[in-house]
Amino acid sequence: MKSHRLRSIIGFLLKQLTQTEFIGVENIPPEGGVLIACNHMSRLDIPVLFITPNRPEITALVTTKYLKYPLLRWFIVTAEGIWLDRDTADFSAFRKAVEALKQGKALGIAPEGTRSQTAKLIEGKPGTALLALRTGVPIVPVAIVGTEDGMSKLLRLKRPRITAEYGKPIIPPKLDRSNREGQLQYLTDEVMCRIAAMMPQKYHGFYAEHPRLKELLAEQKKNAAGRLGG
Repeated sequence: MKSHRLRSIIGFLLKQLTQTEFIGVENIPPEGGVLIACNHMSRLDIPVLFITPNRPEITALVTTKYLKYPLLRWFIVTAEGIWLDRDTADFSAFRKAVEALKQGKALGIAPEGTRSQTAKLIEGKPGTALLALRTGVPIVPVAIVGTEDGMSKLLRLKRPRITAEYGKPIIPPKLDRSNREGQLQYLTDEVMCRIAAMMPQKYHGFYAEHPRLKELLAEQKKNAAGRLGG
């Protein structure tokens, strides 16, 4: 089965079984390499990510721990996902990701590196920033909300309400090898705080008190007041 056919089926199933809304899709570049960076709180995040609007060729980095789930394994293989071994320095996966981005593909990635057990954001890892700095492609932050209890609701024959909000692309700076670690930290924090700013406060977790998040929320409040005043 071709990957685009699979995405059509997954999209149809999500529409029938869930109430999934995509917000800010105009922020997704219609072509060229791009990192689609989302928070990760449920296995349901994977099909949501794989049907990102406007980018039918999207692939994603997916942890090898999902190999033990036959249905997920089949889905990820068919969707041409890139397997990532989180327990090692997986240079093979990194090279495949770089190649996909250089080929102009969209690449889904979870900066946290693992699934949050509480649905709250956990500290981001530098992999997403490293890929962006190495390839120069933009990062589109994505906040997914509602998947944390989606599976349990589906089992109770309820339709979970899921939203995936896409923020404005983040353009990475040119790689400065003399300040590589500083750039990685800055870009990782920027991505995670942008994701947090699109989520309700209860999800902010590790970034709840981060100065950059507070700055982004203040900007949102100011812009909202300006629209009301205008």
